[in-house]
Amino acid sequence: MLAFCGQERCILEKNGRLRLCRGWVDDFLRRCSGEVVMHGLPEGALALYPEEVYREMRARELGDLDAVGASFAARRSLRRFGALTRTDRLTPQGRVLIPEPFREYAGLIAGAEVCVVGVEIGLEIWSPERFAAEMDATAAAMKRRAEEEFAGGGFSPDQHGGEQR
Repeated sequence: MLAFCGQERCILEKNGRLRLCRGWVDDFLRRCSGEVVMHGLPEGALALYPEEVYREMRARELGDLDAVGASFAARRSLRRFGALTRTDRLTPQGRVLIPEPFREYAGLIAGAEVCVVGVEIGLEIWSPERFAAEMDATAAAMKRRAEEEFAGGGFSPDQHGGEQR
């Protein structure tokens, strides 16, 4: 069975807690015993990853720590990651706390609806407006890519069983 797939509309409770659907809670419990990392994405959403997934992603990005320490841009990146990352543990009811600075960053409103989206390695938490804009941007990018592929000769109907006109 695929983990962390699908999307749900959930209410972010007034106290900042978000209750995840049972399937996703089970995915986290299988993967990391409920130990999660919340991270602010550059797109303006929050990611919720199993801790081991987050650690692996960061290890790949950090690479040589000596080089990171000598680089202004790398230190700026570390600062951003540190400020927009926190660890937590899912409650037995499948809730996770989204602290106010994280809610502000992602445009989430306590007491309002949020979009929770499975991304195979974890979840993303979006404001409905930002998620709709992201889906529009994704569709536009895919359309441009398809048009470029057809225009550049990357696709031939003859090779793929299509008809030529």
